[in-house]
Amino acid sequence: MITDLVQIQRLGESRRSENERFRRYIKTHNYVERKLKQIAQEVEDQIDCTECANCCRVATAKVTERDAKKLAKFIGMPFEQLWREYTQEDETDERVLKRHEDGACVFLDGNTCTVYEARPFSCELFPHVVKGEGSRASKMWQYIDRACYCPIVYNTMEAWKKETGFSPSPR
Repeated sequence: MITDLVQIQRLGESRRSENERFRRYIKTHNYVERKLKQIAQEVEDQIDCTECANCCRVATAKVTERDAKKLAKFIGMPFEQLWREYTQEDETDERVLKRHEDGACVFLDGNTCTVYEARPFSCELFPHVVKGEGSRASKMWQYIDRACYCPIVYNTMEAWKKETGFSPSPR
């Protein structure tokens, strides 16, 4: 199990084209969805996200109005104030949590989420290899980038390749 973030980034980037081929492969071959989910759960169970928290430094967190109301209540702030001070529109006009100058989520302190109990739904489901709507194949496009910064996604993708009989060398 690889958890070193420098190694994850290096390997994830070097395997980007391989992972794109794997994405196409998984869409055209039969596999047992339940087995892929089980593998993802096994990987997720072995990795402590609080040792990493890289997702909170790299990925943006989508925020719905419902998420923001829950957050506002949790931190004892009026919804409108939270919406104005802690969220912003991204380039796709979706609402996301603001980030500190260093790029980290505004609610990240070290490797700890200060609003964990009330975190947005998108954070709760992250990295989406076990939880969330849709099949693994329908979410494969997300995993290619995430394999460059998330140890769970990187290790899950590698385990899935073995499970499905994917050949890493291009044909």
